[in-house]
Amino acid sequence: MSIEVYIVMVVFYFLVGTIIALISRRIGVKSSIDYYVAGYKLSGLLAAMTYAATTYSAFMMIGLVGFSYATGVGAFGFELMYLLATIFLLTIFAPRVWVWARKNKWVTPSQMLGELYGSRFLALVVAVVYLLALIPYATAQLVGLANLFEGLGLGYSMGLLFGIATVFLWTYLAGIWSVATTDLYQGLWMIISSLLFFSWILLFLLPSNGVDIGEFARILGDNGYLGITGFWKLPVFIAFTLPWIFFAVTNPQVVQRIYMPKNKKSLKTMILYFSLFGLVYTVVVTLIGLSARVLTIVGAFPELAKQRDLVTPTLISLSPVLLGSIVFVSIIAAAVSTLDSIILTLSSTTSNDVYGYWRKNRSSKNMYINYIVIVILVIVTGSIAAFKPGFVVELSVLSSVMLLPLAPITITAWVYKERVHGKYRTPLVALLSGFLISFYTAIVLGPKKAFITTFYGAPVSFWVLAVSTVITVLGLEIEEKFVKV
Repeated sequence: MSIEVYIVMVVFYFLVGTIIALISRRIGVKSSIDYYVAGYKLSGLLAAMTYAATTYSAFMMIGLVGFSYATGVGAFGFELMYLLATIFLLTIFAPRVWVWARKNKWVTPSQMLGELYGSRFLALVVAVVYLLALIPYATAQLVGLANLFEGLGLGYSMGLLFGIATVFLWTYLAGIWSVATTDLYQGLWMIISSLLFFSWILLFLLPSNGVDIGEFARILGDNGYLGITGFWKLPVFIAFTLPWIFFAVTNPQVVQRIYMPKNKKSLKTMILYFSLFGLVYTVVVTLIGLSARVLTIVGAFPELAKQRDLVTPTLISLSPVLLGSIVFVSIIAAAVSTLDSIILTLSSTTSNDVYGYWRKNRSSKNMYINYIVIVILVIVTGSIAAFKPGFVVELSVLSSVMLLPLAPITITAWVYKERVHGKYRTPLVALLSGFLISFYTAIVLGPKKAFITTFYGAPVSFWVLAVSTVITVLGLEIEEKFVKV
């Protein structure tokens, strides 16, 4: 590995991204609506790529590659379930949410829920839940990025400073405009590098070790990696898939992106291009992991089932230095694109729905508050990440489970918009009940163990969703009959 080539590639990535962010600043940002939701003016391509780059974090090239390597094609099934569910939810609900957002001048998903249910206090509680669930996840992205630099020999602190500087600069310059344009750049880097990497594996690395395309599937099939391996027992599959199935309605950084396309055609383009990106990226990343498993079976690659996060770094170490540096930077890009989107979304919910709750009149033109909140959030995540916190990194595994109670209250509000207005007590109880179940099990059992531990044969994610759903359904019926709005 030539470290100089890697450094040059990282510098090139940063400079090009910064130039793109600076150019996007020329669009002009005069209010929070411009800063956080692009004034509802994103093109279909920009909307699609910022949705894709925000969604697909460094988990793909590190986590899913390792999962596919260790557990076989079942990992593809779990990730495909997310993609299909997201496409379904976007197709059904995005058009109506898009109309309501521009009609009501929504900036945040918490504001959306507060107005649909008729309660600013609900918006405040939802915003606080976002902070509690997503700050650990954002911190984990920064920790992962810093670990990449440390693995390269550049030092953890250098990686941390690079991540903080990049995220702050690219979010501060023009808000969502700089994030969306750099997401287009980063998304293209991610998909192109994965295709180049797999092409090299398929056309060079596998054949050089005596494996042709015909042998590839046979070796995997003979060794049980094309079926459901022992890892993917039903409770484990549910534990992994359930939070992701509802990702499109529970995670604010992606819900917010439904507001942004400039017209209905752009919204349709966003859904189409995101679907294509997600399918190609998922297939390619899974095949990279399965290729590494084939190489292990034929004795040309170390056994890393118990250290599956090392599969991609080990493959990179075997690749030509230029290709390795491109793939390395693609992982940085995936982490940065997810992190800056989360920071920007948390900034919007904090300034709009937490700080805004204590003010009688919200002003969408008070940009100083937005900038101050971004600085605070970057400092907080950076400070936590500086201590290399194992617990926060583990807690990020449960972030989507902690947000899962938002699924029934959000979908119910989207389906029964007029009926639920004024019935804010039910979503408050449902949200807090589900959140506390996930948080309590994380504290008692530890985040990772809590994620897959079953209670009466079902994982905690099932119980979080079941409890919050039952409370939502029954509570709204009770409120409708006995509580005067």
